[in-house]
Amino acid sequence: MRALPVTPHDWCGSWNYTIDPATQNTDRQANAGAQDPTLARSQTLTLLSNPIVTGMTGQELDELVAQLAPARAAQTAQRCYARRGGRRRNAPGAGARPLLTDADRVVLTLVYLRQHCSQKVLAELLEINPHSIGEAIADTRQLLDEHRHTTSRFTTVAALSRFLTTGALPTTRPRVPALLSDPSLTGMPRAQLASLIERHSVRQATQAQRRLYHRRGGERLPGARGGVFFEKITDAERVLITVLYQHQVCTRKVLAELFDVTPTTIGIACRRVGPLLEQDGYIPTPAPSPHTTATALLDSVTPPNDPPEPAQQPC
Repeated sequence: MRALPVTPHDWCGSWNYTIDPATQNTDRQANAGAQDPTLARSQTLTLLSNPIVTGMTGQELDELVAQLAPARAAQTAQRCYARRGGRRRNAPGAGARPLLTDADRVVLTLVYLRQHCSQKVLAELLEINPHSIGEAIADTRQLLDEHRHTTSRFTTVAALSRFLTTGALPTTRPRVPALLSDPSLTGMPRAQLASLIERHSVRQATQAQRRLYHRRGGERLPGARGGVFFEKITDAERVLITVLYQHQVCTRKVLAELFDVTPTTIGIACRRVGPLLEQDGYIPTPAPSPHTTATALLDSVTPPNDPPEPAQQPC
């Protein structure tokens, strides 16, 4: 029966069916294969992996996927643990198979960050929910940033000219949070500060989603995802800024100069994170001598003896 070209009827197909000639069955199977969404998705992702689109050769793309694989696994384990609210109940692999592989996620992120198309177009192209596309890009973009891979974005003429003449990418401030995390400024050990930041990462994301929901007046529209550019300060930096400000190490103006944002941005971060720290039981104590300039604050801190961070690698 399995070998026969059987076409079951919509009603009681177990006994109400038609046996077709073998040629018709072959044509029907060919048409079904051509319309298979999994096969079509795989073919589309193969086209998107073209070096012209990703800006990377096949070997470079494979190396990047392999480099991000351990961090991807840890990121997935953390998210699943938070969703479950505890340890795993079933054996690994018991859940549904993901639609996108690690390589697929990297390809989609590169296509989006290089601004070839929007997330809505990718969702329609792959026949995947826009939320899944946005989540894959957001997670992979975070991993790329952690591993110092970046797509070049120039906000000034000087930065673009410097890149065209010397190949230097736009400078960042990766050492500022490390310097400002010094116990003499925060009033707590680095490990305690890291634990505080980790506890409030999810709460800040939840708070942001609630704020956006009220601002929109409902659920997010299909395909309406965040933009390409990162926010100027991260959630971890918001916690650090609030701790420094409540510890009265310096003024909002000094913090704005250090993080290259406006004092208003610093004030908004403190107003949003302050209640979370208060609920967590954090009680700040005033610093003995506040600093009035960014230079004086940085001069009072001894740089940590850790290896220099690797340079940014363009994707």
